[in-house]
Amino acid sequence: MDPTLLPVAEVSSEAVESAGKAIALGVGAGLGSIGAGIGVGFIFGKEIESVARQPEMKSDLESIRWLGFALTEAVAFYTFIFGLIAFFLA
Repeated sequence: MDPTLLPVAEVSSEAVESAGKAIALGVGAGLGSIGAGIGVGFIFGKEIESVARQPEMKSDLESIRWLGFALTEAVAFYTFIFGLIAFFLA
């Protein structure tokens, strides 16, 4: 079979641009999620360590833990939102 007779798909610059935006959104949201996962693991690991050392401080540490968890997850949410903004407005 002659390869010159095969149909050639045309690729427009708009398709390449939208594919690049989709890849950037996926990478950005993925990296933000990885960072949040590491942060949440660090928070809970240190909280377990702290409670193991001083069990009487458990109730005091719990409020700090939830605050840290919420702030870490907010960062992950912001990375996703900023990625969506860049995807649709760029």
